[in-house]
Amino acid sequence: MQAATTPQLDPARLASAVERLFSLLRHGNPPNDISLTAASTLRRLEREGPRRLTELAAAEGVTQPAMTQLVQRLEREGLAARAADPDDGRVVLVGVTDDGRELLARRRAVRARHLATILGDLDDDDQALIAAALPALEKLERLGR
Repeated sequence: MQAATTPQLDPARLASAVERLFSLLRHGNPPNDISLTAASTLRRLEREGPRRLTELAAAEGVTQPAMTQLVQRLEREGLAARAADPDDGRVVLVGVTDDGRELLARRRAVRARHLATILGDLDDDDQALIAAALPALEKLERLGR
């Protein structure tokens, strides 16, 4: 009897699958949703806490003027707010507001319902495989920060 072999992980295949899955999830966004960069910025602020504009721009891969415009728009919409750094009053930090957190929670709920519908079309074995892969995918995301 031959031992089962562990399949080799193909990074290109994984990248392609993640890209297609991301596209699929985007179709599940709420109507009149915020931009991907705005959502990513709010998620970062929610996860990491208040940040300087320069830090946000670098982390999101955009220019500082572009991040300044985005933050101004998020402030107008009540999703983000600026405040003085408690450690250095000369520094301004951007943070997510309660409305911003609620928007992110609504987006997650809408996407989760959309994904649940699609997952319902998979058989139990495929759903179990995806469930088993979640811890490794979550760890991969944390390592990539």
